[in-house]
Amino acid sequence: MMGHAAIMLAAGIGIPVLAALNARLGANIGGPAAAGVVLFAVALTAAGVVTVLTGPAALGRLAGQPPHLFAAGLLVAFYVLSITWIAPVFGVGNAVFFVLLGQVLSAAAIDHFGLFGARQVPLTVLRAAGLGLMAAGLALTQVVGRP
Repeated sequence: MMGHAAIMLAAGIGIPVLAALNARLGANIGGPAAAGVVLFAVALTAAGVVTVLTGPAALGRLAGQPPHLFAAGLLVAFYVLSITWIAPVFGVGNAVFFVLLGQVLSAAAIDHFGLFGARQVPLTVLRAAGLGLMAAGLALTQVVGRP
């Protein structure tokens, strides 16, 4: 479990770095959408290499999957394009703050209702309080030290 937590911590650290790097690339080339295309090309190459190394046979089972499962690709495209466009004008911290707030809220709903085949974890009063504290902590990071 600690290995899983470490990987997810690294992924979490990577999100604002991704936002800052891709926002800068988009600003430098004058095209946030073009920067998104470059990001996806690099990501596709990396995912392709990992797939080849870990089990390319899984790709053969794609045809039998429900179409709604492919919406995840649209969601990641929306995230990358929106953060690349908005971060330079709104600030990386502000943009990521709202991303994290959205993640906390949607994760709680997905867990509570067991949506999309996720393990069901009821939203208890204690858990809701913890999520509220997380949201308050996120908000404080944007308020403290601001003029």
